[in-house]
Amino acid sequence: MKVGTLETAVEEKKGKRRATLSSGLGSSGGNKNRGGGGGGGNDGGDNDSRKHDYIEEAEPQPSNKFRILMWFLLLVVLMTFGGLISAYIVVSTNGVMEWQPFNLPKAVWVSTVLILASSVTYKIAQSALNAANQQKAKTWFLATTVFGGMFIASQLLAWFELVRRGVYVQSNPYAGFFYILTAVHAVHVIGGIAVLGFIVLRTWEKTASSEELIKRQQVSNAVAWYWHFMDGLWLVLFLLLGFWK
Repeated sequence: MKVGTLETAVEEKKGKRRATLSSGLGSSGGNKNRGGGGGGGNDGGDNDSRKHDYIEEAEPQPSNKFRILMWFLLLVVLMTFGGLISAYIVVSTNGVMEWQPFNLPKAVWVSTVLILASSVTYKIAQSALNAANQQKAKTWFLATTVFGGMFIASQLLAWFELVRRGVYVQSNPYAGFFYILTAVHAVHVIGGIAVLGFIVLRTWEKTASSEELIKRQQVSNAVAWYWHFMDGLWLVLFLLLGFWK
């Protein structure tokens, strides 16, 4: 009886030990699964975060197409006037009999003062706009446009004076280069005046939008390169026609 009782007690202890081990393994497996699931969740969160960062870094920044177009236009203008000025120098140094230089009309000197003044007023307007002083920028942009129009008017007066003198293209290569160089330059200045008119209209009313203000600043800064380039180019033509004869 004692032996049977002892065997029964031993079997009961073994059964309790198996139950304890199985429950421990089950809880460990559950924790592992939960931990693994948590780790998987964290990995998924990291992957989502990396994916979000990648999307933000890959998003293209807005490019200023107007600025690129302006650089291309300046390159074309430079090549055009480079060819014309080179031809002028070659012909003027050949000493042909038909080459008959003349004194520049007074209107040409007035044109030089006007275009230099327009460069100064544009610089003031550009600085004012970059400083968000929109009223001052509008005033000086308008002054620049007026100076540009006066420059074209002075060019017309210079041509009329030469015609009144009897200076024509056919009889004098120097006169031909004068008309061609000043006319081509005037056409480009008229294009600049048209863009200036666009800037004046756009800045006529103040804006409270920072995005719109930045766009206006970008346009004015790009046009500034063109306008100052036209001013510098005129000085080159003025010195060439007036002193390289």
